[in-house]
Amino acid sequence: KKGLCVQSSQKDKMLPSQEASKLYHDNYMRNSRAIGVLWAIFTICFAIINVVVFIQPYWIGDSVNTPQTGYFGLFHYCVGNEMANRELKCQGSFSDFSTIPSGAFKAASFFVLLSMVLILGCISCFALFFFCNTATVYKICAWMQLLSGKK
Repeated sequence: KKGLCVQSSQKDKMLPSQEASKLYHDNYMRNSRAIGVLWAIFTICFAIINVVVFIQPYWIGDSVNTPQTGYFGLFHYCVGNEMANRELKCQGSFSDFSTIPSGAFKAASFFVLLSMVLILGCISCFALFFFCNTATVYKICAWMQLLSGKK
């Protein structure tokens, strides 16, 4: 019973300002680290999605009801030949921009590539936590992510 009384009487006392500020600082640092870890996890997930969107050649494909077989993606498309059985003629390459069918797909390909480069650069900037101020790293990564999302 004495231990309980001592603890409750210590809680009733006001903490000195230095102890209170240390408690607030420790709580702030713990929360900021947790937010930083979540930010890094979500950034990695966004990077994976971005890379898959850029690299995956087939976004939309044929189904049972379509009159002709074929697939198309961001810069690569395949069209089936009606005569041949499931033989696809594929065209489009990011390395040869003239093979991309329209200006809209060229622009989309460029901006998705830019977004992918920025988000991968952002992930590599997380290594700056070991060398720079945390707030500076957060600002650099935030601007890179803002630019990568403005497609």
